[in-house]
Amino acid sequence: MHNHFNGLKTALLLGGIFGLLLAIGGAISASTGSMAFIWLFALFGVGMTAYGYWNSDKIAIRAMQAVPVTEQEQPAMYRIVRELSMTAGKPMPALFVSPTSAPNAFATGRNPDHAAVCCTEGILELLDERELRGVLGHELMHVYNRDILTSSVAAAVAGVITSVAQMMMFASIFGGGDDEDRPNPLVLILMSLLAPIAASVIQMAISRTREYDADEDGARLTGDPMALASALNKLEHGVAARPLQPTPQLQNASHMMIANPFRAQDVSKLFSTHPPTGDRIARLQEMAGRGPGRF
Repeated sequence: MHNHFNGLKTALLLGGIFGLLLAIGGAISASTGSMAFIWLFALFGVGMTAYGYWNSDKIAIRAMQAVPVTEQEQPAMYRIVRELSMTAGKPMPALFVSPTSAPNAFATGRNPDHAAVCCTEGILELLDERELRGVLGHELMHVYNRDILTSSVAAAVAGVITSVAQMMMFASIFGGGDDEDRPNPLVLILMSLLAPIAASVIQMAISRTREYDADEDGARLTGDPMALASALNKLEHGVAARPLQPTPQLQNASHMMIANPFRAQDVSKLFSTHPPTGDRIARLQEMAGRGPGRF
């Protein structure tokens, strides 16, 4: 494992998103003449961050309707994860299976002591054991690099920003009262821009570099970059054939999955949470000392 400066990334990310939240409160406070809003938003942000921190291991599990499995039910998953956890010197996470034919996998949890790894029934049917090992190595590295905590907390606070923007816009238009009691036009413009800003913040939180990092570190953990490359190749075709529907719950959890779970036309390239599969495979092939080629 090598250092991707995830601690620094976390500090910059959370500092930026809290700064945006406080800027919203400050703008509203300035327009209303009351400083209460900036303190209210600060407390609201802290509360949502705490919620995201303590529940990051449940949100995606619930969204995918996943259930815990025993070693008797999934011996291959247990054998692979136990081996890789021991190699990394980390505790073994809880294992779950999601009853969906869409092939995918994800890891979640605020730290290695409170983590879970989930595979869908579709990915267990699609991949052989070597490829599954490559995928599970990737997911474990998300936990060990604490990517899940960062993205979950950032998504929670970004959700607050979007919700506040929508509520304030609605209140400013339909709230009634004298004109001088309403926010000024600059605040209205700010509110109208907050939703795309929040989306950009979420994109930053779940940066594509985290996927590249997990690919590289996972391949080092397993010692088999081409296993993950082969798995990604199969997953790209498997997801295209059996995509998930982009419901709000799944959209909030999609960044945790190893492959984008939705159809290509359902996702804007600008806000895609995953790097192009071809680029990921090419990097893994380079790690393995091979040029791009056919499987």
